[in-house]
Amino acid sequence: MDGWRRSLWPVAWLVLAGTLGACTSEPMKRIRSQEDFSSTATYSRLFDATPAQTCEAARRALLSQGYMINNARADLVEGQKSFQPEPEVHLQMLIRVVCVPETADHNVSLGFVTALQDRYALKKSANSASLGVGALGSVSLPFAATNDSMVKVGSETIAVDAFYENFFDLVKRFLQSEALPDE
Repeated sequence: MDGWRRSLWPVAWLVLAGTLGACTSEPMKRIRSQEDFSSTATYSRLFDATPAQTCEAARRALLSQGYMINNARADLVEGQKSFQPEPEVHLQMLIRVVCVPETADHNVSLGFVTALQDRYALKKSANSASLGVGALGSVSLPFAATNDSMVKVGSETIAVDAFYENFFDLVKRFLQSEALPDE
């Protein structure tokens, strides 16, 4: 029996190593499939304007598309818009623009844009209660009701190049169409 047990040790070590390897490599696979850091052009563009002018043009671009501005500074703009594509589905889009100087004289800026979309769905939950009357004995009258609430079911960063291209084109149009103040 001792020889039989000794022959199983290498097999047991291989199984254990394979199990541990699968446990440690699985999260890395998910991270790699979600993010590869290969594209620098999708989320940023250079503009021939100061950071303050670029962020002001971005603010105007968002306003022109119906976004509510949550935050507006010389170096940051955040806008939010809600959509309801279906009766029981609600979407919220949050767009954040960060404007930084690209050159020492600050006449060229880099605009970084990220769009986050949250998805909400209508969820129904049943509530029930009963009423007991002590003098009559154990008589219960059931009351039933349903509550509807919007529940966040997903969130994702928009990674569609055309979406960002259209936004950057709109920012460029606002930079070209008006002499924006330098703050």
